[in-house]
Amino acid sequence: MSLFRRGTDRLTVNEAHQRTQGADAPAVLLDVREQTEWTAGHAPGAVHAPLSRLAAGGALPTRAQARPLVVICRSGHRSQQAAELLVARGADAVDVKGGMQEWAAAGHPVVDERGNNGSIA
Repeated sequence: MSLFRRGTDRLTVNEAHQRTQGADAPAVLLDVREQTEWTAGHAPGAVHAPLSRLAAGGALPTRAQARPLVVICRSGHRSQQAAELLVARGADAVDVKGGMQEWAAAGHPVVDERGNNGSIA
């Protein structure tokens, strides 16, 4: 059974936060930005898999396999592409409208690679 309805609208950052944060979260937040973007700032608990690697046929990280995926990027464009690609591969995936820019603007936490306050460039 899918966590997301077929044809569902994109998730807002608040919906994404609700579905992916905490120990009992029903979905994994999958960040598809490139390494430099990820290093500067990402959501705590997110899993990293750059769109470039996924598009080249790369596998999902172990923590994201066989789980519902909430896909996020900087602004929402790459996450749409990634979600479509993942759905075509049979994954249960939906993307986040507004991406990490909206995530940070909504006051949700952003951390760098060391766990300190991060930034979205």
